[in-house]
Amino acid sequence: MHSGEGITGSSDGLEGTVWNVVGQTYTPKLLSDNAFIWQAIVPAGTFVPPHVHPTQDEWIYVLEGALEVDFGFETGNVIAHKAGPGDMVRMPKGVAHGVYNRSGKEAKSVFGVAPSRKLFDLFGELDGVTEPEELVRISALHEVDFLPPPPDAG
Repeated sequence: MHSGEGITGSSDGLEGTVWNVVGQTYTPKLLSDNAFIWQAIVPAGTFVPPHVHPTQDEWIYVLEGALEVDFGFETGNVIAHKAGPGDMVRMPKGVAHGVYNRSGKEAKSVFGVAPSRKLFDLFGELDGVTEPEELVRISALHEVDFLPPPPDAG
């Protein structure tokens, strides 16, 4: 599936597609070889654990609410960066990041990656999957590598 010219409506996904990924609602808006863009509704208390896109740059434009993006996993000095409406979060390829809604309220944002690579297909396969080990396994097959949990997490 590639989106050609035209408009993807505000409440529409490409070909009616909407996914539930880790408790968040992802609605694909644009797909080409060069870019994949989706709208995300991120309920309070949900998150995407720390991970790396080794082949893609990623970004988030916050529309409503607030998100925190943690960086610094490579050095062990993890810092949460807060993003609110109108803020753009930049996550270069190869840089580990985790995305959290710690605000207590729903957040709405637009995410994107370039190039698209396998992320669209990954979201289709992750739709509704809740088992953490399965999420990690499927993601690794689609060029998204989750970091192991810290030693004190268990």
